[in-house]
Amino acid sequence: MKDKLIWLKADEGSWEDVKPVVIKALEAGAHCILARPEHVKSIRELGGITIASQEPDGDIILYPLDTTPDTPLPDVAQLIGEIDALRGSGKEVAALVVIRNKACEELAARIGKHCDYLVVIGTDWKVIPLENLIASLQGYDVQLIAGVKDSEEARLALETMEHGADGVLLSTSDPNEVVRTVRVARSAGTGRVELVPARITSIRQVGMGDRVCVDTCALMSVGEGMLVGSQANGFFLVHSETEESPYVAARPFRVNAGAVHAYIKVGEKTRYLSELQAGDEVMVVDAQGNTRLEVVGRVKIERRPLVLVEAEVEDKRIKILLQNAETIKLVSKEGVPLSITSLKEGDEVLVHTENIGRHFGMRIEESIIEK
Repeated sequence: MKDKLIWLKADEGSWEDVKPVVIKALEAGAHCILARPEHVKSIRELGGITIASQEPDGDIILYPLDTTPDTPLPDVAQLIGEIDALRGSGKEVAALVVIRNKACEELAARIGKHCDYLVVIGTDWKVIPLENLIASLQGYDVQLIAGVKDSEEARLALETMEHGADGVLLSTSDPNEVVRTVRVARSAGTGRVELVPARITSIRQVGMGDRVCVDTCALMSVGEGMLVGSQANGFFLVHSETEESPYVAARPFRVNAGAVHAYIKVGEKTRYLSELQAGDEVMVVDAQGNTRLEVVGRVKIERRPLVLVEAEVEDKRIKILLQNAETIKLVSKEGVPLSITSLKEGDEVLVHTENIGRHFGMRIEESIIEK
């Protein structure tokens, strides 16, 4: 799972013209502003965000290629030399190419292999050149940014050929379109995990231990939680504290995730609960397997009574240690939160399993036994 990048094209017009959309981009969480050199200082005064500009005052050096109609395309070897020299200065380089025809597309594909970002803006094309560029640049360390005019074009660019572009460059004067496009990009950047029902085979109290509450900088809804497990090939969907109880108010930003040794699944990797800290990202998952990344605001580790829950799915037996309290819940196969204190053998809960081992949180093709 990888975040899709949202860039705003704000390099045309006066500062007063672009200021409203720049402010909205900052508020909505865009990643980069493509700006005129004389506006860089004003943008920095509004807030912290990456700026791409043709002048060295920006964080990313913008390198526009001349593809003006009826003029010869620039020499590729010379362009590559200039881009390599700019990258040698220690800053990232974004080459910008307006795709007017097949020759422009081929030029972009060659240049893209030598820069950090390749920004492509189409004239009368939508999908085919983007598909070709995605295919041509696979395996190269470059981020492909597609120029779009609205959220629907953004959705198309980000979903092309399954992987899609790495991000979009939005050109608009409508602040509301900025919000819509950011929403689309965030949705496209998330993935899905397969959740299956597992049958509870054992529940027993095991004594005291250190457990971890993960407090995020976001609110979760009923059905949402995090994937946690004592083994790297089996994760329970541990529900967030979105429901009130007779004993405590709802804390919809929190997942009381389990004991300090447990794994938490974050994208394609895992982390130990004990190593999470403020500023890290964690993966929030709903009962349908939809995922999103959220920022950790606080981690609380406290000594509490623990209960060991074991479940069986296909030929696997998976386990988790959770705090023994009414507010800690798993999720039934119907998507309903089930409290640990009312859980019983034979109940079915949602889990995610993998037929692979892990080393330092990364998937490896190796046989590993965890009990």
